[in-house]
Amino acid sequence: MRFDDATLEEILREGESYRVEFKETLAGGVSDAISESICAFANDLPASGKPGIVFVGVRDNREPVGINVTDRMLQQLTSIKTNGHIIPPPSLFVEKRTVANSDVAVVTVLPSDSPPVRYKGAIHVRNGPRRGVATAQEERILNEKRRARDTPFDIHPVPGTGISDLNLIQFEHEYLPRSFSIESLEANERSLEEQLAATKMIASADDPTATVLGLLVLGKQPRDFIPSSYIQFLRIRGYGLADSIADEQVIDGTVSDILRRSDEKLRGHIHTHVDITGSDLEQRAWTFPLGALQQLVRNAVMHRTYEKTNMPIRVTWFDDRIELISPGGAYGTVTRENFGRPDIVDYRNPTLAEAMKTLGYVQKFGIGISIATRLLQENGNPDPAFNVEESFVQVTIREFQA
Repeated sequence: MRFDDATLEEILREGESYRVEFKETLAGGVSDAISESICAFANDLPASGKPGIVFVGVRDNREPVGINVTDRMLQQLTSIKTNGHIIPPPSLFVEKRTVANSDVAVVTVLPSDSPPVRYKGAIHVRNGPRRGVATAQEERILNEKRRARDTPFDIHPVPGTGISDLNLIQFEHEYLPRSFSIESLEANERSLEEQLAATKMIASADDPTATVLGLLVLGKQPRDFIPSSYIQFLRIRGYGLADSIADEQVIDGTVSDILRRSDEKLRGHIHTHVDITGSDLEQRAWTFPLGALQQLVRNAVMHRTYEKTNMPIRVTWFDDRIELISPGGAYGTVTRENFGRPDIVDYRNPTLAEAMKTLGYVQKFGIGISIATRLLQENGNPDPAFNVEESFVQVTIREFQA
């Protein structure tokens, strides 16, 4: 963020505060004090979300000193970011500016995404114009800020949403009975808001903002807020995308809607092969086993990224194969090399995975690919082929060959 001249002069006139500090020079031990200030601004204890500013060349009474801002000075200030004393390294930029007709060096520091930030092992914070080492309570607050940012995306609240965006009938009659025993529900005196918060459908009982999970599972119009939450289905008559399209559909709605409608679409395109020449009994096989396709689609819905993308899951059915592309590559402990191993499991959307199990779409975690592979083998199809990239996973399933 670069402030224009008028804004910078206004900030200077307001004096030192929780996000502004003045230093006359860079001489002597002042560089340590500037580093401590940078550390404090990066920690952003007040949680303002605003950048902090260090003016070098300004007295405490807000008057510019009139120093000579050299390239060497700017380099010294810039090196504070990379000299290894501030951990994790702060996000800052340094520039020479003219304020009140005098040159000053301006260091702009952005709040850290991973507090607490330490300078030479100490956590520095700023309350008003006071800068100091964090107390135990202040350190706890910073740790909680980091943990809040580290929460999985599927339980992040979605600004601008509320309980009115959720299907409460579905929640009360479908989701709650599957989540808790009858005895628990009968003894439950929680309010609706408390029940929604307990199942992570809203941020909290006091903050009824719908979460990503709430919109995916209960949303009246999930795509209004999560544009990528749908499946693009194509049936191609041929072997490439340039061939004619026999069937096309956007499959959207809640997770339950998407999985139910995708099952119907897949079932409608599966054909049966009958072999009466190989034995006295009629032998039947399917072009693709429905159970295998269901496992792979559900795996994609569960593990795809819903964050900062407009890309849907794509299911493209050719005459000889099906290609399924899911946005978001391998995640966490799952890598390109170990992808598909049932003993190595990680979850980009752990709460969505839990919800899909609650709804009955998942029986056991980590075995979807193994089940799909077994069902394909039993039907006579080749094993699925996976292409794992940084931004997507593609699986290709080849047709049964009689």
